[in-house]
Amino acid sequence: MSRGDTAARRLYAWEDAEVAPRDLSRVPFAQLQALVDHVWAAEGLRFPPRIRPLPRQARATVARATRLAIEAPAELPTWVLLHELAHSLTSTAEGTNDGHGPRFVGMYLHLLVHHARMPREALAASLEAAGIPFDPAPRPAFFG
Repeated sequence: MSRGDTAARRLYAWEDAEVAPRDLSRVPFAQLQALVDHVWAAEGLRFPPRIRPLPRQARATVARATRLAIEAPAELPTWVLLHELAHSLTSTAEGTNDGHGPRFVGMYLHLLVHHARMPREALAASLEAAGIPFDPAPRPAFFG
């Protein structure tokens, strides 16, 4: 998660206001893979992305993800891990992804509701109020 592009900045502002206050939990690096494996299996999927250390030179990046890997620091808020998992789910092994588009936001919302027990109606209403479009029924990108 980098704080660079415009769509990302809008989403990050929404996260800071709506998501972060609802989840103060932090996961140490040593436990991240187990959580990723759990979420992936709960979604009915196999072959989860692998957790790798975030390179030290990535100073402006909180974490980042592709379909195959999530790079993370020594500790990560749970909601940030779910954000990165949404990127993994909306990316393919070939590198295509939805960025911070409607499929990604819908998938992220789904993960927040099902794995962090956040209120769907309140989050969906706040996304709409912020003008952030989301797919109400997202599917992983690699499902075709």
